[in-house]
Amino acid sequence: MVKLSAIQLNAKPSVAENIQAISTQLEQLTAGECSDEHLVVLPECCLFFGVSDKAQLQLAKESVQSQKGLISTLQLKLSELAKQYQVYLVAGTIPLLTEQGNKFTNTSCIFSPSGEILGQYDKIHLFDVNVKDNEKNYCESRYTQAGSKPCLVNTPLANIGLSVCFDIRFPALYQTLTALGAGIISVPSAFTRVTGKAHWQTLLQARAIENQVYIVAAGQEGVHENGRETWGHSMIISPWGEILACLEEGEGAISSDFDPKEIKKIRASMPLKHALISN
Repeated sequence: MVKLSAIQLNAKPSVAENIQAISTQLEQLTAGECSDEHLVVLPECCLFFGVSDKAQLQLAKESVQSQKGLISTLQLKLSELAKQYQVYLVAGTIPLLTEQGNKFTNTSCIFSPSGEILGQYDKIHLFDVNVKDNEKNYCESRYTQAGSKPCLVNTPLANIGLSVCFDIRFPALYQTLTALGAGIISVPSAFTRVTGKAHWQTLLQARAIENQVYIVAAGQEGVHENGRETWGHSMIISPWGEILACLEEGEGAISSDFDPKEIKKIRASMPLKHALISN
């Protein structure tokens, strides 16, 4: 049986501290395991959070490798974690410098247990909104370049669709991933406390139900160094919309089993056709 896990973090503006926090959770999750049939999802901004987007851009610049920027030092660190703990790792998101060098993409990468990058997705829907919290407004597009296409990654475990945080409000992306063959869709996030309390669970369950897929949503949680408050409530949801596991507060991890037969049963009893939608 394939194991699904989500790690919840209160990430700091320190790559080293966050790597250690992730490593601690992975060590606990994989203790006693003897197979690599384990998918672990990390939150959005898993290696650097609680500072400005300008600081994220600076990190992206500092993390570029000399090999034509094809892999960053951040990707290398996450690759090492996947290899060390022998898991398929959806590494939340990290900032990757664009070719122009004036912005970064908010990128979710998936690594194999051997540390190989299997695919990566640049967040399409950027968080440019007004929210009634201590931040008041967010303008992600100021330093972030939006992605332009969905990403489905075929693995021996399942076909995994990648999405990020604010994407959850745009059902067409999830319908496209399902039409491409997704059985699991990951949702690394840093939902604000205000919007999370109002909409997080409802949106996650809706995307699971209407697409008949497993949703694995890993969130940032708590008060961060810059005063931003995130909602947490990491969840794993079944294709029937049931909450299989949830961690409301604090750092930690949740797990549940993935059963492809459950997807087939639900889709056979209630057929839904999803058309491919171009972005």
